[in-house]
Amino acid sequence: MNIREEMVKMGKSAKAAARELSKASGKAKQDALLILADLLESETETIAKANKLDLDAAAERGLDKARVQRLTISDKVLASMIQGCREVAAMADPVGEIESMTKRPNGMLVGRMRVPMGVVAMIYESRPNATVDAGIICLKAGNAVILRGGSEAFHSNRCLAELMHQALEKAGLPKGAVQVPPTTDREAVAEMLKLDEYIDVVIPRGGEGLIRAVTEQATMPVLKHYKGVCQIFADESCDIEKAVAIIENSKMQYPSGCNALECLLVHKDVAESLLPKVAATLGGKGVKFKACEKSLPLLGETAEAANPLDWGFEFLDLIMAVKVVDSMDEAMDYIAEYGSNHTESILSENYESCMRFIREVDASLVVANASTRFNDGGQLGLGAEIGISTSKLHAYGPMGIKELTSAKFVLMGEGQIRD
Repeated sequence: MNIREEMVKMGKSAKAAARELSKASGKAKQDALLILADLLESETETIAKANKLDLDAAAERGLDKARVQRLTISDKVLASMIQGCREVAAMADPVGEIESMTKRPNGMLVGRMRVPMGVVAMIYESRPNATVDAGIICLKAGNAVILRGGSEAFHSNRCLAELMHQALEKAGLPKGAVQVPPTTDREAVAEMLKLDEYIDVVIPRGGEGLIRAVTEQATMPVLKHYKGVCQIFADESCDIEKAVAIIENSKMQYPSGCNALECLLVHKDVAESLLPKVAATLGGKGVKFKACEKSLPLLGETAEAANPLDWGFEFLDLIMAVKVVDSMDEAMDYIAEYGSNHTESILSENYESCMRFIREVDASLVVANASTRFNDGGQLGLGAEIGISTSKLHAYGPMGIKELTSAKFVLMGEGQIRD
């Protein structure tokens, strides 16, 4: 069987499994997740052996330290996967929920019912824990999923998929609901992206290059964000101490995150008060600043003059662009030109300014007086998420369980006919 035939077979299996899942009880899905949590606890040695195969191969290939760290299933990572299974199991099942039922003048009841999306394909890099995260969220939402992780995590992903198969079968659900392609050949991805007959949506998760390649090749809808270029605007009324703490957290809590701060916009009236404190706090911890002409003298030794390419750049490192602006309008114009519709924040003690910023700025999350790092499904109360979408169709922001469903119209009549 060639790769094309193998992927078609997987697509057909996923489509059939999705039909079974769409009518599965909430309890069956919950049982599968709880069984999986127990298996992850009891099969730690099996998981460690599979992960070691990947880590040994990574060492031979000379993978950098950061990628090896993402590839490693540590005790902490495994505990997080187990906790995730139990937390998602405890969440409300959205499938079958009736929304916004209204009565028409002729007596008919019209509403919308939450339904699974069908078959989800997930293409991602490095982290094998994403295999479990994506699998359990899709399952809870009633979707079948095809998981194509990076080749560096092949053995880990296959091991985790096998445990998910065991959990599904013990709960009376089809094992085709979760599948991992049996090859690391890139042709498998290209063939999978042609299967719009079987796959309803694809979600790429990784660097901009991966996401653009998937978007260009896919024949089905893609839920994506290309990059996270996130800004904070500190207006003239901001609380200086509060602002410094928020800026520090946004930049330094996880610099390589897609919701990390990349550019600080500061109102001219507060620049001399705020920027030296930002420089002392962040610069002293290794942050380098790419500064505009007005901010450069205020940012100390770790600052250098910005060049045009620094505006709108996703550094993913301890580097931050800084620009002084004359007004909120100038800040919002900058965000409209250089932002990526991911996360934008305002620091202000003026309620009207906060509300105007929230109304007018276009991003999947707009924040007032808090860190950009909160654009995360778990932090926003979704329990978990499969990624963040900066597309406005079908989801905008973190994609949790509800965002992995759609809604169909339902009509309940009593014999009405149309005139």
